[in-house]
Amino acid sequence: MQNKSDFKILAIDDDKDILLLLKYNLESEGYYVETASSGKKGISIAQKINPNLMLVDIMMPEMDGIQTCIKLREIDNLKSSYILFLTARTEEYSEVAAFDAGADDYITKPIKPRALLSRINSFYKRASSKVTSSKTLKVGDLDINKDSYVVKLKNKEIFFPKKEFNLLYFLASNPKKVYSRESLLRNIWGSDVHVVARTVDVHIRKIREKIGQNFIRTIKGVGYKFKS
Repeated sequence: MQNKSDFKILAIDDDKDILLLLKYNLESEGYYVETASSGKKGISIAQKINPNLMLVDIMMPEMDGIQTCIKLREIDNLKSSYILFLTARTEEYSEVAAFDAGADDYITKPIKPRALLSRINSFYKRASSKVTSSKTLKVGDLDINKDSYVVKLKNKEIFFPKKEFNLLYFLASNPKKVYSRESLLRNIWGSDVHVVARTVDVHIRKIREKIGQNFIRTIKGVGYKFKS
């Protein structure tokens, strides 16, 4: 993705002043921006334009941001799109609920344009740096190859059972994002498999025993995140 105008952003908020603020600042930066004043309208527009990133307000009437996010994540074409929540709430449970629903990040209101643009630019760079032909992730001395299921640390190959590998690759593919145990269970084991949250802790411990303690951080009371 060479131009910011190719990076499509959809802003969903019931506050028209917020939508005007977002549209003005993001278009001034060179991005393509569409807006929607409700979750239902946002879902409809998202299906038409397949945005690269969606800004979703949590507190909306009828269908709130959490419900909207869950619906968006059910659409196949939007599974790889980024979702960033806009929220005036700073409680831990709302943060966890946002990530459980499938959000990639969140920013608190009142919106500071420079901070917002910095966050959006980081998502744009991440999308631009994705190489579709390669499924190898490299983080420092760690190499994770999705095609061959091979993990190397300082060029030394390490064996990982499939679930451990999938968990490691999933976390490494989404640096900076905090995942709850429940979210990891859904993404790695699936919603139709009956396993307890403790299973995630056991697999994380085994991964750390193989690659060290520095790659995966424990976020107390929330879950886990991969170092960026």
